[in-house]
Amino acid sequence: MTYITKPRLHHPTLTANKVGYTRRDYEGRISTLCAGCGHDSISAAIIEACWELDIEPHRVAKLSGIGCSSKTPDYFLGASHGFNTVHGRMPSVLTGANLANRDLLYLGVSGDGDSASIGLGQFANAMRRGVCMAYIVENNGVYGLTKGQFSATADRGSKSKKGVINSDSPVDLVALALQLGATYVGRSFSGDKAQLVPLIKGAMSHGGAAFIDVISPCVTFNNHGGSTKSYDYVRQHNEAVSRIDFITPRGEITAQYEPGAVIEVQQHDGSMLRLRKLHQDYDPTDRYGAISYMQTHQARGEIVTGLLYVDPVATDLHMALNTSHKPLASLGAKQLCPGAKALESVNAALR
Repeated sequence: MTYITKPRLHHPTLTANKVGYTRRDYEGRISTLCAGCGHDSISAAIIEACWELDIEPHRVAKLSGIGCSSKTPDYFLGASHGFNTVHGRMPSVLTGANLANRDLLYLGVSGDGDSASIGLGQFANAMRRGVCMAYIVENNGVYGLTKGQFSATADRGSKSKKGVINSDSPVDLVALALQLGATYVGRSFSGDKAQLVPLIKGAMSHGGAAFIDVISPCVTFNNHGGSTKSYDYVRQHNEAVSRIDFITPRGEITAQYEPGAVIEVQQHDGSMLRLRKLHQDYDPTDRYGAISYMQTHQARGEIVTGLLYVDPVATDLHMALNTSHKPLASLGAKQLCPGAKALESVNAALR
């Protein structure tokens, strides 16, 4: 985590939302990620989404694991609750916090290495249990903090910066989320703010297990020729982000295009990426149709982006377990220790 703080003074003309906060109130510390990293664009999208939703920052609990992506919660919502867990264990820690206090809005931020490898079981169980959370994976296909090894989402046949070819099949977290019962599933690109901000707003307002996979290419270790998570490849087949050997400052690459359209965007290295956005007639309430649609376009080498599936009547883990509506910390001795008769009744029901 970084300890470089931003100035506390705000310009008096900054626009405040309905709860009296400016956009600056949703920011965090200054990022120490590589210049041009797509993760910073995701942080900016989270800041914008929370400001537009009129969420009071202290009502948000942000949790993460280990990795470049898991550093990013330090760069947004500096006045919210935060917990940086160990590698891959964010979903279980978030589940415990959620069960203890359902009054908070839970935002889980993870990476492809954190969620698709060591934390795959954690991810799967959070989705199938319907934990009420917005789960965002910042997906770049590599382990950026440990010098660019393939992560579990790296496509078979992709090439590492050192020239190694990946022979393993990729883990598709979107397909898993759909199969495991997540009730809000989307995919986007870090450079497409017009698409990403509404997706995040929808996830945080959903009230069930919401998952967004955000393609966010690593500008240092996974933005070269041969990578299928590079700016080049993703924009050509749907999305991508930036490239560098010597890490020089780069400007944010943005893309704006209509639903159903395809756009080619030139990257810093001169390569092109093609993005394809879901069309307006797409039905996001058909879970199995979403899986089929995604696999059909995947076979063409395309990455489909947008809201792939949503259940308008989603349930969550609290409903399944009939948990307390009050935070556990606020319950008194009388509620926590109802007496021998109540205990005997509970025990009898379990015999």
